[in-house]
Amino acid sequence: MSGESLIELHNLTKTYGKGDAEFKALRGVDLNIRIGEFVAIMGPSGSGKSTLMNLLGFLDTPTSGSYQFQGIQVEGLSKDQRSLLRRHALGFIFQGFNLLARTSALENVELPLLYRGYSQKQRHELARTALASVGIPDKTRNTPAELSGGQQQRVAIARAIVTNPGTLFADEPTGNLDSKTTLEIMELLCRLNSERGISIIMVTHEDDVASYAKRVVRVKDGLIASDQLNSNRSLPSH
Repeated sequence: MSGESLIELHNLTKTYGKGDAEFKALRGVDLNIRIGEFVAIMGPSGSGKSTLMNLLGFLDTPTSGSYQFQGIQVEGLSKDQRSLLRRHALGFIFQGFNLLARTSALENVELPLLYRGYSQKQRHELARTALASVGIPDKTRNTPAELSGGQQQRVAIARAIVTNPGTLFADEPTGNLDSKTTLEIMELLCRLNSERGISIIMVTHEDDVASYAKRVVRVKDGLIASDQLNSNRSLPSH
């Protein structure tokens, strides 16, 4: 399916507040992303990149403009319809991991399956497979407090991919990690993209993290300032 359209934005705007308090976070964004791409979205604080990410992930709605996700007109959907689409089509990875503190790695990964009504046996099986695929098959019983930052992010990635989504949204996925662990996590994301064909859209302010993406989109003052293929791309070492 690679090469088909995943996301099409036409003149997308987002305005917060009214009158003197009005703030135009996005001023008319045009963006196309194809299935199977690994795209980094960059920009300074206040540029609109986080607003753009929230719109792309169905967490917010645009003020005006058009957003098509695999042919579905997103801005016309109800809140419940957006929630359903998000649950079935997307996986999310966050800077702060967002793991349940008193819950084992296995149970954390099982959560999205619980919401979908899978049996306990199915949940265990799929969660173990997901943890193995991110390189920590032996950490099923550990709570987040018993894991390193890198291991916690691997659990979070396993949770994001356990439902086999076609698209992953990664919001500063290495923001809390040291440089060695950052390298490991970025190589893992590259493998998920190349081996499993998962589309990845990642927000980052770090050039070395963005260097793993196939394409870098820079946002400034609510507009796309540049959109370029990454000619100096960092590739996994194995």
